[in-house]
Amino acid sequence: MTLEAMHERLAAVRAEIGQVMIGQREAIDRALVVTLCGQHGLLEGVPGVAKTLLAKTMAAVMGGTFQRVQFTPDLMPADITGTNVFNLQKNEFTLAPGPVFTSFLVADEINRAPAKTQSALLQAMQERQVTIDRATYLLPPEFTVFATQNPIEHEGTYPLAEAQKDRFQLKIDIGYLDRAEEVELAQRQLSGDSPEARLAQGAVRPMLAGGQLAELQAALRQVRVRDELVGYVVEIVRRTRTAETLLTGAGPRGTQALLGAARAQAALEQRDFVTPDDVKRMAVAALAHRLVLRPEFEIEGLTASEVVTKILTEVAVPV
Repeated sequence: MTLEAMHERLAAVRAEIGQVMIGQREAIDRALVVTLCGQHGLLEGVPGVAKTLLAKTMAAVMGGTFQRVQFTPDLMPADITGTNVFNLQKNEFTLAPGPVFTSFLVADEINRAPAKTQSALLQAMQERQVTIDRATYLLPPEFTVFATQNPIEHEGTYPLAEAQKDRFQLKIDIGYLDRAEEVELAQRQLSGDSPEARLAQGAVRPMLAGGQLAELQAALRQVRVRDELVGYVVEIVRRTRTAETLLTGAGPRGTQALLGAARAQAALEQRDFVTPDDVKRMAVAALAHRLVLRPEFEIEGLTASEVVTKILTEVAVPV
């Protein structure tokens, strides 16, 4: 696929998602970045800001299969991966696949399940395969996890392990709509044309056929990244490892995540090259959730996002 064809296809995908989603342009673009890079996204926002709706719409527009798992304290790993059950007719055990066998998986309120259940996704997210009773099963190559969590309600939740957070390319913050967008949402709700109704009624068309997502991902490699920009990204990530406010900085996976995100952002902007602004735009989303603040600074109210923003002001921008 040529760059021009990729740009046209991405514009069509964006427009189709806009048939359901009201506002949230930045969140939509970041969800597209995650999908283009073949990675996973962590959606964070208060209840009712369309986190699950965004993930479901992405699956519908991308033409993939979709499964949703509501994470709860009593959810077991086998409820996600599946298990072998005894078939009386065949007199043998056969696999009953779990919801992880899909193209797009929404892990709703992922932090409500204990670590043992959350860990069921680690192999799937990293290797796109799962092991059940010592047998390994491949997942679809386009397998993508969009996990959601509520940032304000922590009672009865289990914080994600650092190794698990590191497997999400971006943390996508979804905020409130502005006034005009919220008025539009209210009017559509009153007329029976709510975003959920549109999605349920099949108003969204699949914009990608079988294999076209892989073609888009391959075409992304045509977007140029100068050596100076690679060094710029590496320096930003390395600064997180020496910052006095941080206990733990980002690892090499953070470098890969930021480079890939900047490249995908350039493609969404209809360009064939990456700029320093692309890196700056994606740095907080790609790095902040990988950082661990020192307790004394966390008590003072400092956030990882503020640390990344400060590092961006300190690292020289290549010309």
